[in-house]
Amino acid sequence: MVRRRFLKVADAFQLAVVLIVLVLPIAWTFLSAFKPRTEVAAIPPRLLFTPTLDNFVELFDRNDFLEYTLNSLIVAIGSTSLGLVLGIPAAFAIAWHKMSWPATATLFARMAPGTLFLLPWLLMFSKIGLVGGYWVLILTHAVITLPIVIWVLLPYFDAVPRELIESAQIDGARQDQILTRVVLPVATSGVVVAAILSFIFSWNYFLFALVLSGIETKTAIVASFNFIGEGVTNWGALMAAAVVIALPPLILTLVIQRRLVSGLAAGAVKG
Repeated sequence: MVRRRFLKVADAFQLAVVLIVLVLPIAWTFLSAFKPRTEVAAIPPRLLFTPTLDNFVELFDRNDFLEYTLNSLIVAIGSTSLGLVLGIPAAFAIAWHKMSWPATATLFARMAPGTLFLLPWLLMFSKIGLVGGYWVLILTHAVITLPIVIWVLLPYFDAVPRELIESAQIDGARQDQILTRVVLPVATSGVVVAAILSFIFSWNYFLFALVLSGIETKTAIVASFNFIGEGVTNWGALMAAAVVIALPPLILTLVIQRRLVSGLAAGAVKG
């Protein structure tokens, strides 16, 4: 009995430490976004303060941050859609033909540092005049979203009974019809998981947008660094920007968290 109680206390302590490490920075950021500018970086930190929206007013009225947020939405939705359009048939072909090297190749591309692609892309897209536009960001972010879609969907497509697909072939269905009418309805949860993860990774990616975006296509995560100066950092506006950047993925995850968790669990079991 003593040993069991000790183990319960130890587990509770470990869980508390993990929660503190994870939740404390998030809570700190959200609270700091509503603090007066002079109190954001106060030492020791002030837990009691009068909430204000001045940081958000400065963020949207003086810095056009809403435009940057819309740019992030365009790039994230575009790259996620492109990843799904290319990744779904690719994952189905890999699963059907039992090929591993295409999936491994896309994984290597995802694991490689972004700087490996950046200079060749900058030179190539500069030659054809795409640097500074939305398409260059959508295309480059597909390097992030495409491997995610393929690797998330592979377990789902592997789990589809081959007899089901062969029956559709006997009935005269084309490959595109088999994919859209037979396979995808079975793997809907996987598509949802792949779409969510692709959106979040693209939304949060910094490097490609920093170099390849223009003044009119700058994303929110790049624009937030405008508040960091060599001598002075506008911590209030920076914290408000961090809250705005964090909200879309957070809301998206909370709205469909049950489907996300069940989809990840189903993929793990099927794999």
